[in-house]
Amino acid sequence: MSLTVLVDYDSGNLHSALKAFQRMLPEVGGGDILVTSRPEDVARADRIVLPGDGAFPACRAALGSHGGLFEAIEDAVTAKARPFLGICVGMQMLASRGHEYRLTDGFGWIPGEVVKIAPADRTFKVPHMGWNDLTLDRPHPVLDGIATGDHAYFVHSYHFRVADPTQRLAHCDYGGPITAIVGRDTIIGTQFHPEKSQAPGLRLIANFLRWRP
Repeated sequence: MSLTVLVDYDSGNLHSALKAFQRMLPEVGGGDILVTSRPEDVARADRIVLPGDGAFPACRAALGSHGGLFEAIEDAVTAKARPFLGICVGMQMLASRGHEYRLTDGFGWIPGEVVKIAPADRTFKVPHMGWNDLTLDRPHPVLDGIATGDHAYFVHSYHFRVADPTQRLAHCDYGGPITAIVGRDTIIGTQFHPEKSQAPGLRLIANFLRWRP
């Protein structure tokens, strides 16, 4: 039976995410989900989910403060090619670096910078908070059944500028393009919260649970 690990490093809305994953497990044929901060649990996981709420530097520091946790995630994803989903700041961690408060190194798994949202139209407020339409840029198995125009729920003040446009899978418009989904190989990340995005978000979670890269 497959095991999905939801990483607990004191920086995520784990309750909502856990409920959404538990809801979709029967649709994909079952499996177990475990909320944990133990590196040994991450090492045996079949897929890994990294949530994140708050500032980039604080989340990065919190992840590093759990001895061996990041190293276990990195080994599972980059060496063993286990499917990985980053949510909100968990997605931003994939970048080369973040510019929130101070320059902070990210994982560097998807090259790019996390920078402050600066809408061309000053009537757009920051943070970007609420529902927005997705525009799909390229197909991906985790996006099966999701279409341009579907709604997703965003809460963020910084966004991910990818260095390689082919690694941006979807975006939304908020006074300019905002990266909504990134991905490469066995790695995918969503700026929005799929667990709060109703049917499209639940579809993405189910697709991730059944994904076999």
